[in-house]
Amino acid sequence: MNITLSGRAAGVVQAPPSKSLAHRAVLAAALAAGESRVEGLEWSDDLRATLRAARAFGAQVRQEERRIAVRGCGMPAAPAAPVDCGESGSTLRFLAPILAQTGRPVRLVGHGRLPQRPQQVYADLFAQKGARFAQDSEGITLCGPLPGGEYALRGDVSSQFITGLLFALPLAEEDSVIRVRHPFESRSYVGLTLDTLADFGIQIHPCEGENETAFAVEGGQRYRPHSCRVQADWSNAAFPAVLGALTGAVQVAGLDPQSAQGDAVILDILMRCGAQARWENGLLGFEPAPLHGIDIDLADCPDLGPVLMALAMFCTGTTRIRNAGRLRIKESDRIAAMAAELAKFGASVRQPDPDTVEIGGCRVRAPQQALCSHNDHRVVMSCAVAALAAGVPAVLQDAGAVAKSWPSFFETLEQLGAKVVRTDG
Repeated sequence: MNITLSGRAAGVVQAPPSKSLAHRAVLAAALAAGESRVEGLEWSDDLRATLRAARAFGAQVRQEERRIAVRGCGMPAAPAAPVDCGESGSTLRFLAPILAQTGRPVRLVGHGRLPQRPQQVYADLFAQKGARFAQDSEGITLCGPLPGGEYALRGDVSSQFITGLLFALPLAEEDSVIRVRHPFESRSYVGLTLDTLADFGIQIHPCEGENETAFAVEGGQRYRPHSCRVQADWSNAAFPAVLGALTGAVQVAGLDPQSAQGDAVILDILMRCGAQARWENGLLGFEPAPLHGIDIDLADCPDLGPVLMALAMFCTGTTRIRNAGRLRIKESDRIAAMAAELAKFGASVRQPDPDTVEIGGCRVRAPQQALCSHNDHRVVMSCAVAALAAGVPAVLQDAGAVAKSWPSFFETLEQLGAKVVRTDG
């Protein structure tokens, strides 16, 4: 699907539910013996992948509009067929240690860049514990179980690996300790995992040291049923929030200002750029204000990278984004993808070193070429925000990539008054 986008956007956006929290709640419910309900969902492609996985290892899942009823299995069973994780890194990395606990061979497959995304952290840990983990061009094959004991890994890898271990090791018979060496990046995502596990009856005890964070995991635990509503998503709310900061015309509803989500830092970043934010009757809004470039550290909020690169075009001076290296191994190489697309708006992206991106403010112009999605939902949404903020028309190729996390994104823009024309492509 191609999109021709034009006009302006103004009004109130309801923030979509958190994909990160939805993944965690679904898997915890699927592992709990008994019935749980998870409410406030949006049927993104990534969430559908996790629902498929939950059914594959023995949970019964009934979908009802924006909620699900889950009868969990207590302990996962080895799926009879390969589990299709779609393009969801969370699904694959959360699931691998969980399914290792079946003690049977398991096959996980994926699409797009997922089979090529790095999994060496698991390959090394599985090998150390006598378990099998092999990656190929279509997915991974594994066979556990993962016993209790000590698991050590670097803190500058994806937090998804840590979350996967935190989900799986309570099911081992023996106690475990997960040691994460500092610097500990994306720490907030692990915090979301600990909160979800506690809601479903699993106790993990973190201990901060000078050079590491340790997580003590008691073995032999079992998940307990729990019902919950998924919080609104600061990650995807960043797109209308940036649009609001640039135009003063968009407000965002449903966000928790006290949320533990790491991407809630978007509000602090915008205010450091000069945005005039206000909370009023549960709405996050902005007064029009000139914005300036700042230094931004992506260590705990890598998903904000693309939209912050788009924001930087509109800021005077230079925006410097540090700890950006992991953007290269997402659904696309997000640094290269955004550099290519922002150039069509007249921006210049510099990379003084592999971990740093610099973008100078510019006179944003209408793209003369179609914008490419790079099959990446966050690239599409960032380009849409840039076009609407600049008030210039743009063609977005393969814009259906938004289905990965926010399927109703363009419908939401239409509700704000933007003109959205869909064509096959």
